[in-house]
Amino acid sequence: MHSSSAKERRALIMRLLEQNEEVQVTDLSRDTGISEVTIRKDLTILQNRNLLIRTRGGAMRRPIENQNEDTTIAKKRMFNFREKERIGEEAAKLIKDGDFIMLDSGTTTLEVARHLEKFNNLHIITNAMNIATELMNYKRFDVVLLGGNVRINSHSTVGPLALSVLRNFSRYKLFLGVDSFSIENGVSTPSLEEALLNQIMIQQADKVIAVFDSSKFNKRSFVHIADADQIDCIITDRAIPPGMSSKLKTVGIDIRIV
Repeated sequence: MHSSSAKERRALIMRLLEQNEEVQVTDLSRDTGISEVTIRKDLTILQNRNLLIRTRGGAMRRPIENQNEDTTIAKKRMFNFREKERIGEEAAKLIKDGDFIMLDSGTTTLEVARHLEKFNNLHIITNAMNIATELMNYKRFDVVLLGGNVRINSHSTVGPLALSVLRNFSRYKLFLGVDSFSIENGVSTPSLEEALLNQIMIQQADKVIAVFDSSKFNKRSFVHIADADQIDCIITDRAIPPGMSSKLKTVGIDIRIV
């Protein structure tokens, strides 16, 4: 296949994804004789066309979209991971030493937690067990994990106890994970328990910073969390839908694109 055209290569990749849920760059390169660099470029182009989802080391078949499905965090972690890393790095630029911050559960907020190495003194509240574990690696931050009922899918705590503890905190910077967002419908999620917790987080925050990749735009889930104008800032990737950036600025939202 050394002489194959780009169109033929990408068609082959799509045929393989029809037969297998996931493909690896190393396998594609070995089987086709095409360099891994070229294969990665093909996968990126196919992802930009919404034909597949990039994963670590390869790509996976794009699932049938269902915004009301409560997807597990392990599965979410495979989606758009490079974009989430860049978003997390950019979000950390909005933090200063001594800040009080709230990290909502989610794979993109986890990337915020992974980009705090330059800070020495932070006060962090989170409802995500995996984020609390990540923060423990720094060994220098004041970390509060909200108690409550454990949601297996999101590795988060919810329910009356989590809500009760959360009400003790205010005037923090909130980094909010988002399942679905649109100008018309605001932020929404498949989980009622997550929504109730997020609503209190937003009400008591000094600043609300939503961190999510561009695949979440123009979507609506089962439970409404907040209107668009309750969000102060959105950090997302450059595949944001055309015209969305200007619309966000019109409703007073600071938009940062990485």
